Amino acid sequence: MAGRGQRLAFDPVAVGRSECDAWAAYYRRDWPRFLAGALGMVRYGFSLGIFGNLKAAWHVMRANQVWAPYPNNDPGAARQHMTRFYRMVERAGRLSIDPRIAAELEVAWWQTHRAHSHAQATDEDLLGALVGLYCYVYQADPADVRRAAELRVQAMALSDAWVAGGCRLDDPTLAQERLALVASFTALREARDRGTLANSLPR
Repeated sequence: MAGRGQRLAFDPVAVGRSECDAWAAYYRRDWPRFLAGALGMVRYGFSLGIFGNLKAAWHVMRANQVWAPYPNNDPGAARQHMTRFYRMVERAGRLSIDPRIAAELEVAWWQTHRAHSHAQATDEDLLGALVGLYCYVYQADPADVRRAAELRVQAMALSDAWVAGGCRLDDPTLAQERLALVASFTALREARDRGTLANSLPR
């Protein structure tokens, strides 16, 4: 998921499949598999090199581990790990961001999804949290990233249904979730590419 204007283009199919693997592993509390999924997301999204990919994926895993317990989790520690993750991405020149702000927005959508799971937030709340993250991280207009956010919300609904069904790896809902995530990252890639092209035109 390289930043706008970067030559590196992320692979939306590989990133979407990797995130689906990570989500499934998260709910099964299978942390080695989660780390593998996070590693795929970093490798195909940001390409930080062998050791950079592993370190960044480890921070993503640790953020999710401290976030996972309910209700007694540690949002502050989750934000710290995601700040370290985004700092690695920013220092590698993949995004032009303040890592602390990006981490705040990242964990904010986790919080909104958890509230949504307990009927304390709406689909529109979740959509807004994702749009806010995408607009900041990719310096994009809300209209440009809304479709990507809508598809990711659909993927979350499928994930929630999969969890309610018992987290079975042979559940066909998991395949539907994977397709929705691939479609979401494809839409995000297209939005980023449109933004890059618009910025390159004479004004």
